[in-house]
Amino acid sequence: MAEARCSAAEAYDFDLRKFLDKPKMSIERQRSFEERSFSDLSISNIRGLDPSENNVYSPRIAARSGFDTPASSTRCSFEPHPMVADAWEALRRSMVFFRGQPVGTIAAYDHASEEVLNYDQVFVRDFVPSALAFLMNGEPDIVRNFLLKTLHLQGWEKKVDRFKLGEGVMPASFKVLHEPVRKTETLIADFGESAIGRVAPVDSGFWWIILLRAYTKSTGDLSLSETPDFQRGMRLILSLCLSEGFDTFPTLLCADGCCMVDRRMGIYGYPIEIQALFFMSLRCALTMLKHDAEGKEFIERIVKRLHALSFHMRSYFWIDFQQLNDIYRYKTEEYSHTAVNKFNVIPDSIPDWVFDFMPIRGGYFLGNVGPAMMDFRWFALGNCIAILSSLATPEQSTAIMDLIEARWEELVGEMPLKVCYPAIEGHEWRIVTGCDPKNTRWSYHNGGSWPVLMWMLTAACIKTGRPQIARRAIELMESRLQKDGWPEYYDGKLGRFVGKQARKFQTWSIGGYLVAKMMLEDPSHLGMISLEEDKAMKPLIKRSSSWTC
Repeated sequence: MAEARCSAAEAYDFDLRKFLDKPKMSIERQRSFEERSFSDLSISNIRGLDPSENNVYSPRIAARSGFDTPASSTRCSFEPHPMVADAWEALRRSMVFFRGQPVGTIAAYDHASEEVLNYDQVFVRDFVPSALAFLMNGEPDIVRNFLLKTLHLQGWEKKVDRFKLGEGVMPASFKVLHEPVRKTETLIADFGESAIGRVAPVDSGFWWIILLRAYTKSTGDLSLSETPDFQRGMRLILSLCLSEGFDTFPTLLCADGCCMVDRRMGIYGYPIEIQALFFMSLRCALTMLKHDAEGKEFIERIVKRLHALSFHMRSYFWIDFQQLNDIYRYKTEEYSHTAVNKFNVIPDSIPDWVFDFMPIRGGYFLGNVGPAMMDFRWFALGNCIAILSSLATPEQSTAIMDLIEARWEELVGEMPLKVCYPAIEGHEWRIVTGCDPKNTRWSYHNGGSWPVLMWMLTAACIKTGRPQIARRAIELMESRLQKDGWPEYYDGKLGRFVGKQARKFQTWSIGGYLVAKMMLEDPSHLGMISLEEDKAMKPLIKRSSSWTC
């Protein structure tokens, strides 16, 4: 059996990037539902679901799912791991239905937990790995329904107390409320008014645009993105981000807790996660916006912002050994446009751990950069999205992968993947988190390990031609994740312990694993979530004089 299959090294000696431009297999859309009342989900000029097809949402064997896929005579295949079938079963069990149609997946299916809180809701960001898994498995209808329903929710009036939110804000989550007596179903959306800390999600709109592009890329179905309603939905999101104001930076000013790091963790300002998602959503929108009167205006604004944002991020957020040494030698209190230390960063503010953490070969995008502030923490999501969106140059993408390999114990440990490194503790933890008991050191978003990040790491590895890194991390995950009950996150420096407050059967842990496995099996899947470098921007991106010493 072993001789009949290629080794991991042999299978990936060739350049996997040639798969990215491979024409996608045309997916015959599976009409999965019986005709029922779906008027609330319908959008004008959008084709409805076909009632003639049989229900296919029971667990099924699909050619691209990893179930019993026969070894190909032309390329190596993967022996499906036993936990793949369990993952699919758990993912389908998490599906949420509204008037007979699946519209998403709940955050966690943990009946053992005493408090449900909002884990029984459909979160926009949480659904993304589930959606990608369904798309890769040739089941796009649930993704289509989700996009329709969230667009409908975007149009709701959004108020917190007496204050009205921006028109384009997407909900953080929504819940289907069943009323058995009246035999009705209604939706309840949360735009931040019910969230811990009452923070509106900035990333929901970005993930929505990214997912819309993934759906369109995977299915070839333009009936959503080209409709007036979806065009308007994208423009509403973009208008919130592209508006001109007092800021002198092209980055997006954000509140703490507005993204995956959803509790106070000192990321207010210009967090890398939001900037990378902002960049990626702008590029995705650029491929979908129509060149009509309204679309052209936004396209021009997007192109200008992308040039400025890519220059700013690649210049001022990037750090490697040389950059660290330059910052270490900064002078302060410089005035005028000739200043070298443009943000007036005090060298004494550089934390000691950075000097030991930074390898000679390798680098990453800083967690945050602003006036007199550099957050040197490494954040996984922001750096992976930077690679997938081509915010990172090819050289920077390679350096990020070099850093992960060089600092494997710190960033991967025994359960992939650290959401950020290092954890904050002691007096700093009390000030930054407000003594948050969930964000104790090496837990939750304060240095905890999150299995969901595996799909982003795998995609980044494939794009950079380093799939062996992903395979090694997935093997670590497969040794424990199913046995531990698919937890939300892990605690400890190495990610050795199931998180103290982690929910079991966390849906995005399940979906993230499936997406990672399917991408390794068929690297062409990467095309729906990856963007190639924009050659037009390349000449404009040079090392800023403010970073020379």
